[in-house]
Amino acid sequence: MVERCGWCGDDPLYVDYHDREWGVPERDPRALWEALTLEAFQAGLSWITILRKREGFRQEFDGFDPERVAAWDQARIDRAMGNPGIIRHRAKIEAAVRGARSFLRIEDERGFSPWLWGVVGGDPIRNSPADLSQVPAQTPESQAMSKALKSEGFGFCGPVITYAFMQATGMVDDHVATCHRHGAISPR
Repeated sequence: MVERCGWCGDDPLYVDYHDREWGVPERDPRALWEALTLEAFQAGLSWITILRKREGFRQEFDGFDPERVAAWDQARIDRAMGNPGIIRHRAKIEAAVRGARSFLRIEDERGFSPWLWGVVGGDPIRNSPADLSQVPAQTPESQAMSKALKSEGFGFCGPVITYAFMQATGMVDDHVATCHRHGAISPR
């Protein structure tokens, strides 16, 4: 029997996400922006809810094309509010639009991926938790990332959300020691 981190349970969508994506270092700036945006929508909800709606988000948010989302006006935001395929939370949608604008500015000025990865020194932090109780909800690095993102205009990016983002995108490897993915992921 394959051992996994206990948080993913046995839902096939969650298991696939755990086995193929979670903790794999992501350096593509647009993929990072998508992940950060989805983590913001997850605030107050479960991640499985976001995974089940991820394709709906991708359709509504123009394939997470930051240039297109940055151009959204109030009418376009209102249209998104009518889509049951996403989380219809006006403040989160508006934060995604502001985030797209911030992403474009940062990408142009210094590169979004190197800027974010700079919080962890450019390489993944490899932890070795024995079980989920040893996995923190936030760290000094996620607090620093949260502060930096907020200062650049991003919303819904507190230190707990940024830590989940860091785990999801492989900036932090928190696969528990008994998980078949523990130590199996190499940096890209």
